[in-house]
Formats: sequence, C-alpha cells, structure tokens
Amino acid sequence: MDPRSEVLLRQADLFGGPTLFAGLPDDDLLGRLPEACGWTWHAGDQARLAERFAGRCQFGVTPPEGAFRAAVLFLPKSRELTGYLLAALAARLPGGDLYLVGEKRAGVESAAKQLRAFGPPRKLDSARHCQLWQVRIEQAPAEPNLEALARRYELTLADGPLQVVSLPGVFAHGRLDRGTALLLEHLDGLPTGHLLDFGCGAGVLGALLKRRYPQSRVSLLDVDAFALASSHLTLATNGLDAEVLAGDGIAAAPKGLTAILSNPPFHEGVHTDYQASEDLLRQAAGHLVTSGELRLVANSFLRYPPLIEEYLGPCQTLAERDGFRIYRASRA
Repeated sequence: MDPRSEVLLRQADLFGGPTLFAGLPDDDLLGRLPEACGWTWHAGDQARLAERFAGRCQFGVTPPEGAFRAAVLFLPKSRELTGYLLAALAARLPGGDLYLVGEKRAGVESAAKQLRAFGPPRKLDSARHCQLWQVRIEQAPAEPNLEALARRYELTLADGPLQVVSLPGVFAHGRLDRGTALLLEHLDGLPTGHLLDFGCGAGVLGALLKRRYPQSRVSLLDVDAFALASSHLTLATNGLDAEVLAGDGIAAAPKGLTAILSNPPFHEGVHTDYQASEDLLRQAAGHLVTSGELRLVANSFLRYPPLIEEYLGPCQTLAERDGFRIYRASRA
C-alpha cells in the first residue's frame, strides 16, 4: 500500500461516502473504500485500476462527471498542475471538502498553501513521511479552462517555424529542453514508413517528423493524459495530422515501425526512474521492422550503448553536446 493511501486510511471515516480520489496510486485504496471512485492521468495506473476495479476510475485531463461530496488530490510534481487540479476539483465541490495528501519531501506543506484560495486549510494528519490537509470549499471557483493555461512558444527551424503548445505538468513545460533540441538537429535520413515519437510530451518531435516526412505514418505515444492533450494541440496548431496514443511504455507501441525516435523519460514524481527508458532499449527490436531504426537522445552519463548493442545492434553516436548524446542503431 502506498504510504499516502495508508495516511488516508487512518482517517477512513472521512471518505466512507462518494469520494473522488485524483491522481491515486494503483494500490488497494478503492478496494478499502467501496463508494469511492478514481481519476488518473497516468495510462498505466488506469489500466491496472480498471482491471481490478472495473468502471470505478477514469483517465483524462478533467474530473469525471458524477456526484461526489468530497475529493482527495494526491500531490503531483508540478506546482502549476497542482493549481489546475485543485481548481478543477473545487469547482465541483461548492460547500464540500477538498483534501490534499502528499509526501513531505515532495513539498506537500508548501502546496497546501494553494488551498487558501478556497477557504482556511487545516492539517489533519502527519504520518508515513506524508501529510493530509483539508479545506471546506467556501469560495468555489469557476471551472478552469485548461487550454487557457497552456504555454505557447515558437521554434525557428530550417524548414520553417513550429508552434508548440504545452500544458501544465508536461515535461519541460513552456520551453524546449536541451536534449530534444539536439535530437531535432539529427532527424535526417530516417526510413520512410511508420515513425513513432516515444514519450511525446508536448509533441515537438512528432510534429516535426510529420512535417518533414509527410508521406510517413507518424504516431505519438505517452503515458500522461496532459502530454497527449498537449500533443493534440501542437499538431492542430501546425495543421498536422498524426496518431496520438495513450500507453504505459514501449509495450503499448504499434508493431511494424520503421523508426522509433525518443527523448525517453526517466523521472516520475520525486523519484528517479529509468525503467521506461531501459524497457524501450530492451524491447524496441520487437516493434521495428528489419533494418528499422532506433534514434534517441540521452544524458551522456547513462550507460545506454551496452543495452542498445545487446538488444538491438551496433550503436553509433551521432552527436554530443551539453551533456547529451544522440544514439542510433538498426535492427538486424
């Protein structure tokens, strides 16, 4: 059981009625609270929760419709995303109770100050290195407009400007990170066919692939609903049409790809996690056609070449700059 869920269950009498748990982990919390339901923006958590608690959890960027008299937000990493989620929940709870739970090292005590917009917050519990806060919604806000919270910026590229739309909580929100910037400079000579942007974020890479290789089928894959929504906005803003897929890791990718391009993710919450990236290297060959190519950017300190060569083939370093390297390998 997640320690945040353990803290909530210490106060289980507060959540015995219809309660919405937002950003909940894929543990047994819903099993312990039969009237509760969930809302998640993590495709992997959604799949696992749906398997165990069919019909009781929804995936997306807006709260599910339904009558709930209280809501609990599991603190996300991004402060801007926290602000949106709290407002979205508070708008559905006039006169109801909104709770915030999170790890101390994730900054839950600081984040609890954002509850003041709705009423006086109070700390209910502190245990398992976590805190639980509550506020009665005295000033319910209007339903927030997520797209209005987007940050938009323009990239000046050799083949013309590209507009990027980034929503709260998305990697490198509102800016182009250095790794992706380096990868964008090394997209020439890709095999035509079906191209995948793995871990698409705001859709920068996928949008450029579709514009540069218009005859190719392009898919964008991410685990996060806010990243997927950002990618849809980026594609639409640039007049591009590509497939946007929700999935937890490379196992969710289509087969028969001619190339996989990625700035693979390795952070989740306040913890560092390389599992999705390492799974990509181990399983890419199973999704590529013969001579299909993997091309990715990674921090130069990560020992990815031995994994690439073990599971795919000889690894070539195309470029190195600012602590990042571009690797390329083809399936034999």
